[in-house]
Amino acid sequence: MAHRPAAILLALGLLAGVVWSLSEKREAAPVEPGRVAPLFSLPDLTGEPLSLAGLQGQVVLVNFWATWCKPCEEEMPAMERLYQALREEGFELLAVSVDEDTEEVRAFRDRLALSFPILHDEGQQVARRYQSFRFPESFLIDREGLVVERYIGPREWDAPAYRARIARLLGR
Repeated sequence: MAHRPAAILLALGLLAGVVWSLSEKREAAPVEPGRVAPLFSLPDLTGEPLSLAGLQGQVVLVNFWATWCKPCEEEMPAMERLYQALREEGFELLAVSVDEDTEEVRAFRDRLALSFPILHDEGQQVARRYQSFRFPESFLIDREGLVVERYIGPREWDAPAYRARIARLLGR
């Protein structure tokens, strides 16, 4: 009988460990270079789902942004030029908006004449999976689905250094 309280405490400790390990509140492994990019599926601006898994074998730039973010707006023209230059070679660009209002995102796209896929992460669930909360933030993913680089802040995406980096991943 003397060991019974210890056994109960041990059982409760084990149960707490199981509950903790299954908890969604536990922080996931960081999304950083060398790790597999978390898969996701989000609707585009027409409501059609687009998944990262469906782009297997392509080099993908995933960009988290918002319409209210001035640096996000400033980098969009360079992203469009990069997309136009490399999309026929196995490069895809997914701009993931964390805005709540789809109409604002559509107006933003139309005003800047953007042609790359824009996905809507209204509840920011995918942004949270990527631990992205500073916008813009981008992840370069290779053909095998591994994160190659994480970029925080705006970039001049069509600059020679970025084009060369992506060209190497494309095998050029």
